[in-house]
Amino acid sequence: MITLRKAKGEDIEVIRDIAAATWPSTYLDIIGQAQIDYMLDKMYSKGELLKQLMEGHIFLIAEEGENQFGFAGYSIIGHEERIYKLHKLYVLPSAHGKGVGKILINEVFNQVKDAGGSALQLNVNKHNKAKDFYLKGGFTIKESVKLDIGEGYFMDDYVMEYKF
Repeated sequence: MITLRKAKGEDIEVIRDIAAATWPSTYLDIIGQAQIDYMLDKMYSKGELLKQLMEGHIFLIAEEGENQFGFAGYSIIGHEERIYKLHKLYVLPSAHGKGVGKILINEVFNQVKDAGGSALQLNVNKHNKAKDFYLKGGFTIKESVKLDIGEGYFMDDYVMEYKF
């Protein structure tokens, strides 16, 4: 049975390993290996993940026994409006279709709702199949954005939102 637990500092390597294992199958055809390497280094370095934990990001790890299958990371981004952002949700390709993503997103919904959140937002690459997962889960497309992330790379995303 898949269980979820809140990640701690010592779980940074687990998060990094899952990201490194999921990004190529998710993004290789969309952004290419050079941008994957750049983004993983920028967004999943030990220092960056530790900084996010210290800033209050909550990471949930999905596991069964000793095996970790995925993670989600979220935080509040609009205190007055009580808006939260799902920054990361990745499931190992070998665990796709087993409900791990649904378990993770449902727990994020529950935690955000329990915290008094009014909405949960996320960015998803326009060509990422996960967009359909989020639409099916009740998210709507709020806007289209093109974000300069440095080194000549861009993220061509939809901002999606789920309202509570």
